[in-house]
Amino acid sequence: MTKHLVFQSDFGTSDGAVSAMYGVAKTVDNDLDLYDVTHDIPQYNIWEASYRLYQTICYWPEGSVFVSVVDPGVGSDRLSIVVRTKDNRFIVTPDNGTITHIEDSVGIEEARVIDEKVNRLARSYESYTFHGRDVYAYTGARLAANVISFEEIGPKIDVDQLVKLSTPEVKVDGGIIEGTIDILDIRFGNLWTNIHKDYFQEASIDYGDTLEITILDDTRQVYKNVMSYGKSFADTQVGEPLLYINSLENIGVALNQGSFAKAYHIKTGEKWKIIVRKAPKIVYS
Repeated sequence: MTKHLVFQSDFGTSDGAVSAMYGVAKTVDNDLDLYDVTHDIPQYNIWEASYRLYQTICYWPEGSVFVSVVDPGVGSDRLSIVVRTKDNRFIVTPDNGTITHIEDSVGIEEARVIDEKVNRLARSYESYTFHGRDVYAYTGARLAANVISFEEIGPKIDVDQLVKLSTPEVKVDGGIIEGTIDILDIRFGNLWTNIHKDYFQEASIDYGDTLEITILDDTRQVYKNVMSYGKSFADTQVGEPLLYINSLENIGVALNQGSFAKAYHIKTGEKWKIIVRKAPKIVYS
């Protein structure tokens, strides 16, 4: 098995929390290669933790171990788990919905509950608020370093019993496509939707078409305009909006060399809806 151990959390890097997890991992095996997805997940945002794994995990070598700690229920009776995906990667995480997007996109082959009598950092049993260090980093490092096998994590749990978040489905009605704004391409302010490119192909929407876009915050309209569907940001003028296919092959909304999210105060989540329809052609008499 590879010795890649990959961390993500909502801890940030302004204190010693992430460094402590690294230290635990290196104490297990100093030859472990440690990496990060991100430690800038918004606090307590399990949805974004789930999505960032989906964005990342399939590009890592088989056998890679991911430790994901966004854990507002730390110290409660929520379970601590390790899952093995159907493409043979591992995720160490609280059972709070973090595996939602991976289960939907890749599939979970098997899941086990961490047996803390065996897989917990020594002398940490009176600490109930830093399972990222005491349980997840420790267990993930032991798994990545082949100190323990997957079967030695703890008892098996039915995959169907794992906690999953709600994932809204795309709706299609008479050429109108309705989806949700799942997440932001944070650095650039692009909107990433749950509308896969296949929906555009089925609706015979081609590059260069002009589309009418409506964005709703629940039932309140916050944006409505027409924009083009392009292959890249260069297919429109600087400052102009466009639709494109993002790196996960879903439809994105961008402002060329600007932040669409900031310009129009767009956020993400189940209640943020996007409606796409072909713009009516203007006929000049």
